[in-house]
Amino acid sequence: MFLFISGPEIFVIILIVVMLFGADKIPEIARTLGKTMRQVKDATNDIKREIKDSAEKQGIDTNFTKDIQQGINKVKDDIDDITGPIKRM
Repeated sequence: MFLFISGPEIFVIILIVVMLFGADKIPEIARTLGKTMRQVKDATNDIKREIKDSAEKQGIDTNFTKDIQQGINKVKDDIDDITGPIKRM
């Protein structure tokens, strides 16, 4: 299930797209959509890099997410140690 859409609904959407744009335009639309998604992803990564660089220049600690992730992983491990015998039953 993708985005709460089932198989028949996806088929109907594809059928409507083919009817509206024609089979010869679909590859061009897909290429344009792919390029657009790539540009958005690149822009997002550039923004993240700029924010990180700016924070490092100002001396702000950007490793707090690693500390949080380590804490989460420790709690997960502790829970797995406690529930391990229960899961095996």
